[in-house]
Amino acid sequence: MYNRRVSKTHPRVEAYGAVDELNAAVGMARAWSDDPYVRERLLTAQKQLVILMGELATAPSDLARYLQDGYQRVTADMTRVIDQWVAELEGRQVSFHGWATPGGHVVSAALDVARTTCRRAERRACGLREAGELDNAEVLIYLNRLSDALWLLARWVETDKPGAAPGGTVV
Repeated sequence: MYNRRVSKTHPRVEAYGAVDELNAAVGMARAWSDDPYVRERLLTAQKQLVILMGELATAPSDLARYLQDGYQRVTADMTRVIDQWVAELEGRQVSFHGWATPGGHVVSAALDVARTTCRRAERRACGLREAGELDNAEVLIYLNRLSDALWLLARWVETDKPGAAPGGTVV
C-alpha cells in the first residue's frame, strides 16, 4: 500500500500473499459447494480476508493514513463471527472419523486445502508480527479461528453429504 517498495521475499509480501492464496482456496471451496450454509459463510470469510490483506499490505508507518482513507482493520467482532460458526458446527452431529485423510468429498477436500493454506497464512502473519511489522494481534487470532472453522466445515460436509466418504474411504 501507498507505493512502498520492498523485496518479494519481505515478510509483509509473504503474509499478504499467503492470505491471497487462502482467499483463492476459499473461493474454490465456495465454487464447488451447492450448500447455502457453506457458501454464505465462505463468501463472508472472503470479504473479511480482503480486509485482512489490506491491513497486512500496510506498513506500520502508514496505518494512520490507511484508517483515515476509510480502510478497516481486523477486529475482535470479525473473529466473533468465526467463533459463532465454530459453535454452530460443534453443535451439529459432525463426524471426525477419517479427518486426517482429506478427500471424502470434493468440497471437503477443497475446504481442507483452504484450512492448510490458512495455517500457512497464520505462520506468515506470525513472522510479520515477530519482525515488528504487525501490531494487530487480532489478525493472528482471526486466522487461527478461521482455520478451525474451515476444518469443521470440511468435517460437516463429509458428515452431511450422501455418498461422501470420511477420509476418502470408498463407500
